[in-house]
Amino acid sequence: MTLYIDPPIWPGHGRMWSHLVSDVSFEELHRFASGIGVPPKAFERDHYDLPRERYDDAVRAGAVEVGSKELLRRLTAAGLRRPKHRPPDTWPADGAEAWPGPGPGPGPGPAR
Repeated sequence: MTLYIDPPIWPGHGRMWSHLVSDVSFEELHRFASGIGVPPKAFERDHYDLPRERYDDAVRAGAVEVGSKELLRRLTAAGLRRPKHRPPDTWPADGAEAWPGPGPGPGPGPAR
């Protein structure tokens, strides 16, 4: 299991944010996020938005620190990228049946 997190450099809602992703599955991502107490509403399309104050929690739990470009490269290579410009019916499955939570849409993090 490998989860990746980029630095909290993304401004939004008066805070700085990181992105947490998996290069294996959304199920793995949801399980990890739940395990460190990240609320389901923090999930946005293909990643979790984590505020700066939760960054160290994710790293201590095993998330690997990478730059934003590397995070995006790994997410795309895994086939899990869900860009805003593509319709949701073309996105990879998210395992929603195993993870009760909101569907795609704006999350608490920054607008990108």
